[in-house]
Amino acid sequence: MDLVILEAEELYRFYRAGEEETRALRGVSLHVQAGEVIAVSGPSGAGKSTLLACLAGLDDPDGGMVRVDGQRISHRPEAEKAALRARLVGVLFQSGNLIEHLTVGGNVDFVQRLTGRRDVAWQRSILDALGLTKRERAWPSQLSGGEAARAGLAVALANRPALLLADEPTGELDEQTEAPVLRLIREQAGEHTAVVIASHSRAVRRLADRVVELKDGRTL
Repeated sequence: MDLVILEAEELYRFYRAGEEETRALRGVSLHVQAGEVIAVSGPSGAGKSTLLACLAGLDDPDGGMVRVDGQRISHRPEAEKAALRARLVGVLFQSGNLIEHLTVGGNVDFVQRLTGRRDVAWQRSILDALGLTKRERAWPSQLSGGEAARAGLAVALANRPALLLADEPTGELDEQTEAPVLRLIREQAGEHTAVVIASHSRAVRRLADRVVELKDGRTL
């Protein structure tokens, strides 16, 4: 039997500003198995980033529930969600993935130390795979946009997460540097990680086992 890592059931998310209401998610369900790569596609404003935030436990849906590796991550105290996220979820958003006062290597090491699972060999392996070995001691402010994106992925993979969530992970990369990033994501899926990527990239769509189309907060 295939192991389902991510279970998202009937997610609704509404935002209100005065009398205006934005329905960001309207009954979205998503199940992702270990080793499966899912691409979430759709126009701007379709709800992709909101969906990933709910899946990561960074935002709570107004309706529905999210489970990761059998553990409910939605509608829990923030401290519990943070602990589950540190142990089970790797998150790569378009910005804000790195702590500015830590080097690239320090960022990866810090994430591992949070859960007490320090593995220096794995740290070096992912930095090498992403072409960042020579930038290990660089500060985030010294990185190009492409290097920052790759360093963010290294941080997201630091704890070998059960679920990897990525929002436009190759948006800052050219074709030459996009390929090794996507190859590493595919390899991580091969290690029984479930992967959900929100992206407009054709290369991401080709990489994916399945493409989920979002429009106006609904799956098509």
